[in-house]
Amino acid sequence: MNTKQLIQNCKKNDYSAQMEIYHNYKNMMFCSAVRIVKSREEAEDLVQDSFIKGFEKIHQLKDDANLGAWLKRIVINKALDTIRERKNIVFVDETFVLETEQANTIDEVPSEISVDFIKKCIYKLKEKYRIILILYMIEDYNHREISTILKLKESTVRNQYKRGKDQLLKMIQKK
Repeated sequence: MNTKQLIQNCKKNDYSAQMEIYHNYKNMMFCSAVRIVKSREEAEDLVQDSFIKGFEKIHQLKDDANLGAWLKRIVINKALDTIRERKNIVFVDETFVLETEQANTIDEVPSEISVDFIKKCIYKLKEKYRIILILYMIEDYNHREISTILKLKESTVRNQYKRGKDQLLKMIQKK
């Protein structure tokens, strides 16, 4: 069954279509959630809650919409809400821009560094930097989309991305 048919069938509350969507997208949603909340158990709960919310709201989705992106957005928003509740994290709105500084590039990372090591370094960053780096580098959102998700100015997202990336590069280069 194609995605358009799955969406149409889910709008009719078709259990088999819901299960097919669940099986097609659960791993992608879990990976997104666990990167943000850093807990397998919490991520599993978030995925379940996100599917429930998604199926409750699927009537709002156009039949030709990108279902995966829509579901990922739901789980990421739920994960960010969980972080905000748990840690009272506040993304500070910064108005000055650091983009004039010469940017470090990922090319400066030695090739013998493993992906697992880089992930560990990302998890050591301050929450506000870690989340923006994950959304930008791993989840493939752009600065404008991140600013919308986090309700920040785009310049703030760019600043926190640059600071987080600079801190990440310093950690990696220390190895």
